[in-house]
Amino acid sequence: MAFLSTPASLILIILLLIASAFFSSSETSILAINRYRLKYLVNEGHKGALRVEQLLKKPDELISLLLIGNNIVNISASVITADLGHRISGDLGVAIATGCLTFIILLFAEIIPKTFAAAYPERIAFPASFLLIPLRLILLPLIYALNIISRFLLKMFGIHDVGIGNNALTSEELKSIVNESSEELPSKDQSMLLSVLDLEHLTVGDVMKPRYEIVGININEDWKTILKQLTHSPHGRIILYRDSLEDIIGILRVREAYRLMAENDFDKPYLLRAVDESYYIPESTTLSQQLIAFQQHNKKLGLVVNEYGDITGLIAVEDILEEIIGEYTTSMSPSINEEVKLQEDGSILLDGGAHVREINKVYQLALPITDAKTINGLILETLEAIPTVGQIVTVGSYDFIIEQVEDNRVKWVKVIKLDVSH
Repeated sequence: MAFLSTPASLILIILLLIASAFFSSSETSILAINRYRLKYLVNEGHKGALRVEQLLKKPDELISLLLIGNNIVNISASVITADLGHRISGDLGVAIATGCLTFIILLFAEIIPKTFAAAYPERIAFPASFLLIPLRLILLPLIYALNIISRFLLKMFGIHDVGIGNNALTSEELKSIVNESSEELPSKDQSMLLSVLDLEHLTVGDVMKPRYEIVGININEDWKTILKQLTHSPHGRIILYRDSLEDIIGILRVREAYRLMAENDFDKPYLLRAVDESYYIPESTTLSQQLIAFQQHNKKLGLVVNEYGDITGLIAVEDILEEIIGEYTTSMSPSINEEVKLQEDGSILLDGGAHVREINKVYQLALPITDAKTINGLILETLEAIPTVGQIVTVGSYDFIIEQVEDNRVKWVKVIKLDVSH
């Protein structure tokens, strides 16, 4: 390098260090960029995002390009620095110059550029891609040669496929992203997104209204009773049956029935003209599947059946929507606050019909999740008998004190958390 003057050598070293910082920051920024935001920007037609996506389609070529560029400029800088040091102070100058260059490269061409690129990947990646794409075309023969050699060596270690990994996220990973987005998302929106992701894991049986709570109209009742039920029904659709739920006629459209009878002097036969065919749903159907099924079949209400075909409950579109957005303020069903009464001694008074999963979710309890859906079912499953008032049943780390039993069901129970620290 004797043909270079000292000022020219210094200027060239500085330029090479800038190039080294460029390659280092480009590598970090492109690999650190958020792939999902990148896809969004690509769909929006962002030019920088389109260039980066083009580079990421062949990651092996991209890595080779960055490593080739970085090594060429670093080695060149080392050679020129060593020559400059030798001209100034001989062998001692070479050692001093090499040590100084190493420190400068680490600080100004590696640590600082990469730290900034990791913090602001888009600011570096998008402009850098403008130079990297033509540079890749220039170095393509060298890149291909190196990639052939590297693939051959990788195959020797049992690695055959080199490409962008699968970026698809599981629902649990999506939940983690939503949880970490608390600063950007309002708490209500965050809760709704998490609830939507839970629909895939919850079944119709988890949220249905149990059979004993189903309200319907017995067509064999006297006319005054039927008319009173129609007039005061809080629901737009209701079960119509003969004497028991074992003989269901169908789903009655309440408003339509009332209108038809009003136009025809309120006679029973006109009631049947407002009846839709019964819609049955397996209790193992996930809520996400059922929400789609309601839409496809243009239904708003369905009867839930078990594996033997027995009716176990009822579910409406509103029940699924409440899982996402919370309870409607106009809902006629008992709210969670009506089913739970916090006591001064720290215990909790629970309605036997309250859902175990919902109690756990709202009140941060850890009641065991079993086949039983309600508090009553959990107690019966544990005890394998009908409990009596005052009886204490231990379920997991909780004592259940039976407060009220009605029609062979636990109506109210006091729950006390056991001290398991000893």
